[in-house]
Amino acid sequence: METLAYIHEDSLEGVLSAVFEAYERREFPDDIVVRGLLQQRLGERVHYVRTDIGHASRVRVGLIRTCGFRAYAAVRAVYLSDDRSKGAAIHAFVRYAMKRGPRALDDAVHPDVSDFVAINRFVYNEVHHWKEFLRFRQVEGGLYFARCNPKASVVPLIMGWFSTRLNTQDFIIYDEVHAVAGISHRGSWVLAKTDALEVPSDTAEECSYARAWKTFYDTIAVKERCNPDLRRQLMPKRFWGDMTEMKEEALRKSASVGDSSLRTGKLP
Repeated sequence: METLAYIHEDSLEGVLSAVFEAYERREFPDDIVVRGLLQQRLGERVHYVRTDIGHASRVRVGLIRTCGFRAYAAVRAVYLSDDRSKGAAIHAFVRYAMKRGPRALDDAVHPDVSDFVAINRFVYNEVHHWKEFLRFRQVEGGLYFARCNPKASVVPLIMGWFSTRLNTQDFIIYDEVHAVAGISHRGSWVLAKTDALEVPSDTAEECSYARAWKTFYDTIAVKERCNPDLRRQLMPKRFWGDMTEMKEEALRKSASVGDSSLRTGKLP
């Protein structure tokens, strides 16, 4: 049996253009993936989708009108995931939601919704983690900088949250996995694509605060009640390399097991 794959540009408008064309052509593609990521099946037919802002807008407006903004926000979040099947999940959900209406997201066990809901939940779990574990440091010039390496491109989803709370401070959040920087100035923010970032040195005040925080963290610890398994459950090790209080331990653990996945760097 012949299968069909749609290939689209790596953008939200690109995947929504693919959804529009599937409607227009009355086709049900087995794969909807970003250009360059297709693992083509034997005998699979491939259709290349041209990004059309007008088509993407019609899908967005129709989904919001029929199902509400919550459904569209979920589509946007799923697009930001790293899951290769996200395009197909978005397509299946949009088709179902346009018939079902505002309750579509509640039908989590429906075969056209279950994958979509699972990916959406994963993305927002990642958002929650980075709201909790992201660490800013002040660099020369007064700018605050934070680095992250998330399992989904969550910077677009957390920038508004941080900008609202740090609206008197200029800061940058850099996602080194997806090469995206969120730049905030006086409560307004933009996104920029960049493969590398040259970050100034930490200020003397920042170094002093970092040492003070590490001393406080170590002082209040009760060694007799240390539970490493529970700590790893509540504070996964993949975040340690960017956390002021955990950097040195991450270094020791990395050196002892030869783990190069943790970022190194001692406190000043």
